[in-house]
Amino acid sequence: MGLSFIGEERKKCLAKVSGQVLEVGFGSGHNLPYYPVEVESLVAIDPSAASSRLARRRVVMAPFRVEYLALKGEEIPAAEQTFDSVVSTFTLCTIPDVAMALWQIRRVLKPTGHFFFLEHGRSPDPAIQRWQDRLNRVQRVVFGGCHLNRDMEQLILSAGFEILALEKYYAKGPKVASHFYRGLARPVR
Repeated sequence: MGLSFIGEERKKCLAKVSGQVLEVGFGSGHNLPYYPVEVESLVAIDPSAASSRLARRRVVMAPFRVEYLALKGEEIPAAEQTFDSVVSTFTLCTIPDVAMALWQIRRVLKPTGHFFFLEHGRSPDPAIQRWQDRLNRVQRVVFGGCHLNRDMEQLILSAGFEILALEKYYAKGPKVASHFYRGLARPVR
């Protein structure tokens, strides 16, 4: 996830993030260099202890305060309507209860807040979909629970969001794993 073309995708996704930010699935902190100056502080959640160790150097270098919490996306310990922005990059594919995580994200966003996402998932091409479905079980085992075939647009809409902007496209790499969703959504209240 640290490849240069992925960095460009992160930069596009995060360009308008601002205020008090929650990042779900922080991992090793690859998004930190791409946050704009409008970010005041960041709460980063991720259940991986290994990722936390890898993120330390990036966290120390961040130009804003970063609070790292070793939690799952389904367990966001914040009051309702706390954050101006919530970010998820390459995370919704892996969270076991993705519907609960999206509910939590919607719960903690301010009424005027935005959900910024960059994910890979279900292709619109039926032939690629068949391969995604066939390979999904192996993918989940080899890549820590990552699903190839989640329809990110439908998941986000079903969780009570209105999608304000969405780009769906193939990035570099095999089509079975490179159908990207980059977008912006807001909670429907």
